[in-house]
Amino acid sequence: MKTKTFFKHAGGLLTVSLLCVSAPLTSMADEATQFLTNWALNLPGGGAGWLGVERQTDGSLKSSMLWGGGSPFTLNETKLRQNTLVMTRQKKDKKTKKITIELFEAVVEGPFIKIERKLIDDQGKIKHQDKFNGNRIPKHGPAPDLSKLKFGKPIPLMNGKDMTGWKVMNKKAPNCWSIKDGILSNRVMGPDGKSKHGTNIKTEKLFNDFKLTTEVRVPKHGNSGIYLRGIYEIQVAESFGKPKDCHHMGALYGRITPVVSAEKPANEWQTYEITLCDRYVTVILNGKTIIDNQPAMGCTGGALTSDEFRAGPLYLQGDHTNVDYRNMVLTPIIKK
Repeated sequence: MKTKTFFKHAGGLLTVSLLCVSAPLTSMADEATQFLTNWALNLPGGGAGWLGVERQTDGSLKSSMLWGGGSPFTLNETKLRQNTLVMTRQKKDKKTKKITIELFEAVVEGPFIKIERKLIDDQGKIKHQDKFNGNRIPKHGPAPDLSKLKFGKPIPLMNGKDMTGWKVMNKKAPNCWSIKDGILSNRVMGPDGKSKHGTNIKTEKLFNDFKLTTEVRVPKHGNSGIYLRGIYEIQVAESFGKPKDCHHMGALYGRITPVVSAEKPANEWQTYEITLCDRYVTVILNGKTIIDNQPAMGCTGGALTSDEFRAGPLYLQGDHTNVDYRNMVLTPIIKK
């Protein structure tokens, strides 16, 4: 979004805008270097987020952000004002067509970033403002040699009889999960035929890096997800016959698109082998490698934390549609 567009939709804030946004902005100053990295964000209310800032070939700045759920989005404009990174996002209400501007002003203090956010309506009034922070994410090391990994004892995550080892994540939502005949099922349809907004579930145990094998079955238009350490979602969705996309079966949700489509039609059992090691992800779907030892650049939408170095649970998304899992085994990677 150009600065003049901001003024057009926020004319009532023209004087404040001049002070907050248009007082000498540059995109090539050396001060920008301190922002050029990935940041793990601790969002207001405790949500997990991410910010990535990069310099483009023409010297301008580009920033992308993950705000809690969904996928990362690109900010409309990113500029530097002295030591402050100023980012704006333009949002249009689908019903009213009114414009809201999200204004982010960030400063770096050592390994931390501090951000103030303001929501400004089409009349130029500040509707809401808050502050939050984050920390610099260390760069990835070399990709691990998967052929040299050492593994511990495999851990079955299902006993085939009951939900021992799992717990619900939202006690206020209906628990639609059950195990029968070795199959972990989520059934969101109620007796009235209407879908219930169910709960996600997670393992009681916490894990570091590992290899996970499982089988999954999704119905037509089915949607679930497997969160590795509660941070990275591997998408589980019925996407047979659709073009490759970072929101389809086997993708690292919103971040890494599978290199090949390997999903099966709805209601067929499908196999996963997923390896997470040193923040690199490998996904083998139905015997085909669709993500090959690629770096995860930050948490995905719905993550429990933005701290990618913390041990965490395996969690399964159950607030969308029906889904079935079976033969789920996690094998820890042994580090020296």
